[in-house]
Amino acid sequence: MSEALQISLTPERLDEGSAEERAAFGLLCIQANGAALTEGFDYFIMNYRRGPLVSGYHAAEWLAWNWWRLRWEPRSRSPDWWRAHKMTAIGEGYVWPNLTIFSDGLRTALLAAPSSRPDAKPFRYTGANPRVVPSTVFEQAVDSFVPQILARLRDAGIKESNLHTLWNNVLDERHDPTVALRRKFEALLGVEPDEADTVVDQLTRDAQALGQDAMGEVAADTDLGRTVSTASDFRAIAEREGYDSRSGDMVRLERDDRPHQTGPETPAWLAGTRAAKALRQQEGLGDGSIENDRLAQMVGVQTSALGRDGRTADMSFILDEGPRHPSRIVLRSKWDTGRRFELARLLGDRLMTAAGKGLFPATRSHTFRQKAQRAFAAEFLAPFDEVNARLDGDFSEESRQDVAGQFGVSELAIRTLLVNHRRLERDELDEDFDVAAA
Repeated sequence: MSEALQISLTPERLDEGSAEERAAFGLLCIQANGAALTEGFDYFIMNYRRGPLVSGYHAAEWLAWNWWRLRWEPRSRSPDWWRAHKMTAIGEGYVWPNLTIFSDGLRTALLAAPSSRPDAKPFRYTGANPRVVPSTVFEQAVDSFVPQILARLRDAGIKESNLHTLWNNVLDERHDPTVALRRKFEALLGVEPDEADTVVDQLTRDAQALGQDAMGEVAADTDLGRTVSTASDFRAIAEREGYDSRSGDMVRLERDDRPHQTGPETPAWLAGTRAAKALRQQEGLGDGSIENDRLAQMVGVQTSALGRDGRTADMSFILDEGPRHPSRIVLRSKWDTGRRFELARLLGDRLMTAAGKGLFPATRSHTFRQKAQRAFAAEFLAPFDEVNARLDGDFSEESRQDVAGQFGVSELAIRTLLVNHRRLERDELDEDFDVAAA
């Protein structure tokens, strides 16, 4: 990915407002790979500009205050999520870009929408194509912009401000591994700093046994107020609802196709798809459907775990705490197709995750890891090339349902494959923003 991200402020004069506001006033431009995400029509000059006239001080404050959530929090349906991710939340009397920023952990999306009203004044945003950059690139852009604003304040004789305090706190937190982990968990939970100390304390303790990345996935699965499960909860659920799994019998890729090694240059759906294709080729599975017996064998679990009468829980996961403890697999869905898909997700997660033991969760969240899981399961159970051939250009719901039945997956899985491969239009930017930005 060659996307570069730059946040800049060209100085302009302002004769009113606070000293900080005047010192950092100018034309704000956010551009990715040369495309201005802030472009619009300025009615004062009756012409297009690459960005609006605003106070960069307020923009920098917002970026600093929300730094952890912008860096780590995935898309959520929480009613207050937008305040930390949409620049329109900045307020302060300015017409801010209709720009939404969020991350899946490895990649950051910037979705620039036109102004909600076609006659918006004094500045009407035109919008731009969605852009996706490595989250480290987003970090670098903010790390460059905020000091620019602080330098403007210094030149104006302002040595102390709320922005100074906020940014120094962010830098200190980022350089302290213990604090940084807490802030990351808070961001994944969708809360402000120090708002959920009890939950974060528990996540931090459980991370020692089950893995930091795993507990981060658990934290991100709190959309719409779901309770955060603890290590004790997972152990109890695994004992009560799980199935024994012979982790040593689980299939392994002979070559390493873990998405974390491809880095943030690769979208989650593509990482999962590549791993699924590699496993199918390695195991000589061809392009046909995979029977339950074969799928269960590859995961090292009894076939009865896939039955409609199988035990269910609120989350699918594998709990593997090492040779002293039996590995257990827990599935959430009550339906045959759902259980097959979940088991394939868990298989993909074990193949694509660096951790050798701990918790391997399959959640509802939109982190890179969960999106890669879902893409793996879809491609592994229903290879796109064969699905496309059987549909033969007929992408109607009836045809999708027919093909889904042939592969033992849901119609949603088939539709997602078609969307990812541009055979169907996406209704909204729901699952993987990378597809829309491709």
